[in-house]
Amino acid sequence: MSLSDLEAREKKIYSQNGEDGVIEALFETLGTTNRYFVEFGVEDGLECNTAALLERGWQGLMMDLQGVCRNPRATIHREYVFAENVNRLFRKYRVPDRFDLLSIDIDGNDFWVWREIVVRPRVVVIEYNASYPPDESRTIIYDPTFQFLGTDYFGASLLALAQLGRRKGYTLVYCDRSGSNAFFVADEALPPGYQAQPLEAIYRPPNYFGKGYRWPPDPTRRMIDPFVGWNLAYFRVDVKNQRS
Repeated sequence: MSLSDLEAREKKIYSQNGEDGVIEALFETLGTTNRYFVEFGVEDGLECNTAALLERGWQGLMMDLQGVCRNPRATIHREYVFAENVNRLFRKYRVPDRFDLLSIDIDGNDFWVWREIVVRPRVVVIEYNASYPPDESRTIIYDPTFQFLGTDYFGASLLALAQLGRRKGYTLVYCDRSGSNAFFVADEALPPGYQAQPLEAIYRPPNYFGKGYRWPPDPTRRMIDPFVGWNLAYFRVDVKNQRS
């Protein structure tokens, strides 16, 4: 197994698309450490990226705004996650500084929340906005009260997330066939000699529900380039100090 075979491993057990199989394949290659995960945006815990891991004996933190759980193996904490509180929530629930998997799917401030996270998962699965081509760096304007309205104004483009990932020490390794999720691996966890593919080769256009569906354009709101005017020294964070 290598990271170049991930498309063949897509499989749905409890995930919305083929994420379950990709996650399984990633950890077959990378190995596991503490078999701990964090996922927020899990809805009721029946269709999410970590339900299959619970079945295999993993442990972790699941959060959702509604806090309704229909998965007998899961405990879902009712929390509204945004950039200013994500690290506080991780401290509240005693998330380890280093763990195996983080999954982010909140249909909005995904980029801004990942930007703030100071713990270090080995694998990050994050929703991307495939409406934007792979040469455009775009995200929504940060708004902690943002609500998804069923248009293409949500989340961040693949390039914006890949740029953020690079600055945090992560390499983009895959996007699923539905054009929904991007998979990142911490650089120190990559197999020796791994050669990253060009972003354009990894990008997938919108193919929601496997039927080529896409969200309609938003007539009133426009995405921004989150890196314009940034002080990139921000990314030189001290995890120990940030969690104190």
